[in-house]
Amino acid sequence: MPGPAEWASCGEAWIWLMRHVWTIGALADDDRGPVIEGPSVLFEISEVSRDDPIIERYGDADRLELYCRKFSEDEIVAPFKYSYGARINGQLRWAADLLRAKPYSKSAWISLTTPGEPHDSVPCLVGLAFRIRDEALLMTATFRSQNAFTSYLNYVPLAEVHTAMARALKLRAGPMRVFVDVPHLYLADSSKALRVMWPSSPRPP
Repeated sequence: MPGPAEWASCGEAWIWLMRHVWTIGALADDDRGPVIEGPSVLFEISEVSRDDPIIERYGDADRLELYCRKFSEDEIVAPFKYSYGARINGQLRWAADLLRAKPYSKSAWISLTTPGEPHDSVPCLVGLAFRIRDEALLMTATFRSQNAFTSYLNYVPLAEVHTAMARALKLRAGPMRVFVDVPHLYLADSSKALRVMWPSSPRPP
């Protein structure tokens, strides 16, 4: 079977994911309005950086800082309904201890969901897995659903989690792998998304 799609940068993966949804997705309903839903995807990003030229040109710096706080702070940051920081931070030590004891382990997996929580508070990012292979720390982020137009806002702070974990284990951070079960685009964002997907084309495919 073919391996996951591989991208050198976060910006390249961001554009590819939007195009994936736009070109082969199907219309569906959502609480926030109609969406295009694409098939599930698995891909790797070699390097995720705030200095990514695509993100610097087309991204939203203020929203990126807000998402970084969502991932780093234990308190809920408005307008979000939950904190990824609170869900992740308390489990990283457990995962690191496991990998120190068993560097070959495939069990360093943490869940970000809470059974029975309110339906509107179920996180889009549902799990993180860490593995040590070839003297590097690999991380897989699993999303039950993801807005492709704002996906980079998650990848940048996730890369910081990945780097911090690698540093704690005295390893280099390898590629970040991402699985998205339901990637989608809101029709309300379509004009803005198209300007990023095909910036120089008056008639996108």
